[in-house]
Amino acid sequence: MSTDSGHRRRADAVRNRELALAAATALLAEPDTGLTVEAIARRAGLGAATVVRAFGGKDALLDAAVAGLLEPVVRRARDLLDEAAPEQALRTFLAELIAFQSAHHAINDQLGGLDLPATTARRADLVHAVEEMISRARRDGTVRTDLDPAVATTLIGETAYAIARSRPSEHLTDAYITVLMDGLRPPSP
Repeated sequence: MSTDSGHRRRADAVRNRELALAAATALLAEPDTGLTVEAIARRAGLGAATVVRAFGGKDALLDAAVAGLLEPVVRRARDLLDEAAPEQALRTFLAELIAFQSAHHAINDQLGGLDLPATTARRADLVHAVEEMISRARRDGTVRTDLDPAVATTLIGETAYAIARSRPSEHLTDAYITVLMDGLRPPSP
């Protein structure tokens, strides 16, 4: 085999991997679409065997796609920690998280029972960033200290997810966030 032929095969494999990943990512944003290897292959313009060969299986492909979707969300959470006051960082992040989850709420329904180590790691990074926002807001006196930070993080995550599933208007999202943030404020003396 010549190096030119080997290079072309590697280039094709990289291209096929990128096409499959882009197709899976696009399908994740379509709530009523089944995430089968066949649907991903059809969207990518590839054969099902080529999709499986590119990733080694559906779990690995979906793991890469979901982790890729979560990476900018995690990065944004970290950026907000550096750019804004703790309460404002949390409020801004909640609005952005709800918008993200509204666009991708069906993902959780598709991932049950799959082995997703990269996604699990990105979710842990996200939880850590939210916990840091809460810790800083507690130190700043804008979030109550009588709630365990892990409980507050879970409350925020579950509430954001529930709100996102209802696909609220921006006005209603703002109202939900206001009520949630008011509930997280320290009680008046």
